[in-house]
Amino acid sequence: MCGALRRRMLGAMSETPVKQQSTAAFYGQSVASFAVAMAAAAIGIYRLDANAWVRAFLAIAVLYLVTSAFTLAKVIRDRQEAGQIVSRVDQARLEKLLAEHDPFEKTPERPH
Repeated sequence: MCGALRRRMLGAMSETPVKQQSTAAFYGQSVASFAVAMAAAAIGIYRLDANAWVRAFLAIAVLYLVTSAFTLAKVIRDRQEAGQIVSRVDQARLEKLLAEHDPFEKTPERPH
């Protein structure tokens, strides 16, 4: 009876999906912040009192920085998600072992 109850409880715990999702407000604020930052950089480079080659170089540098930041964020997210998957597999193995273990099972006595 105790083993069946434990299996039922562990089964219920492992069936709950873990969802991490941003709110609409946070998403909107992030998009707006990115748009304002890009617009400010573009206006600043456009109005800079410098040669066209210097402004073009700065514009390319800003674009390269943005793409590098997106790539870095994706790599960090992918690494974190891979770690969560490994952790879930380890947790499932532990839950299986705990569900199969019966603490009240009598073991044969060893001869001395």
